[in-house]
Amino acid sequence: MSYSVSLSSPIHFHTNSRFFSTFPPKLPNKLKTTVTTTTVAAIPPLSTATSVTDVSVLDSTTVALIGGGSVAALAAVLSFTDPERRRRLQAEEVGGGDKEVVRNYFNNSGFQRWKKIYGETDDVNKVQLDIRLGHSKTVENVMKMLTDDGSLNGVTVCDAGCGTGCLSIPLAKEGAVVSASDISAAMVAEAEKQAKEQLIAGNGDIAPVMPKFEVKDLESLDGKYDTVVCLDVLIHYPQNKADGMIAHLASLAESRLILSFAPKTFYYDLLKRIGELFPGPSKATRAYLHAEADVERALNKVGWKIRKRGLITTQFYFARLVEAVPA
Repeated sequence: MSYSVSLSSPIHFHTNSRFFSTFPPKLPNKLKTTVTTTTVAAIPPLSTATSVTDVSVLDSTTVALIGGGSVAALAAVLSFTDPERRRRLQAEEVGGGDKEVVRNYFNNSGFQRWKKIYGETDDVNKVQLDIRLGHSKTVENVMKMLTDDGSLNGVTVCDAGCGTGCLSIPLAKEGAVVSASDISAAMVAEAEKQAKEQLIAGNGDIAPVMPKFEVKDLESLDGKYDTVVCLDVLIHYPQNKADGMIAHLASLAESRLILSFAPKTFYYDLLKRIGELFPGPSKATRAYLHAEADVERALNKVGWKIRKRGLITTQFYFARLVEAVPA
């Protein structure tokens, strides 16, 4: 498998092993990557909600049953492979729309799955390991973008959608004052646990400031921060709602907003649609792709412009990363 970055901006993603080992989770030696780079920027994975962990197809027995004239069997298969119907049923079960489905998923089965992916356990399959690599490269590149502008000591950062703390903890280690939040109480609890284990003083050094973790959705965030970072979250918002969310996040940032999102291109959209036809237990939330032009338009509308941009891809991870500043 390969890792490729295709970028256009004034900075470069660095991929040397010394830097890589500083921030992201450790990766087993069995996963090797090839890296090509030009200029910088980054984004979140298509796999966040649609990763193909256990793709199953209709076998010959199923086809034979349908071929035998079973209308009921055909209806069952169509129902099983209808992503919209599946999403509606999920929403009804938890008594809400997309947000409640996401909250429920990441507090239950989704939490267990993504805790493994974001962690260091060897108990992951090939696809999950590949997603871990892609996500760790996103975190690495965000840290590179931030530290290239100088020390993070005392810089206030809002980590919106912090997950298990993959970004919040490295930020705190660099001296940033981090406010971290997630819609999932389970994710926040795990992030706090990881932070307490990792953010300890050693050899007489002063311990980093512990991030402030809260259970909040993006709409509930308030305050002002030097930098706001939102990784892998816009995949849960359709474009009309993403526009409003981008405006809200920009209103919280004083000098910089970093976003990652699943890019909407013909190729990635086709992959997503194919994946939705084969629902597995890991694919429990609706996934929305976003065209870079739409994200840029939303930023421009509220007086922000993109300064750096880039693409991170592995076999099963596709993420566009943009850094925006006031125009």
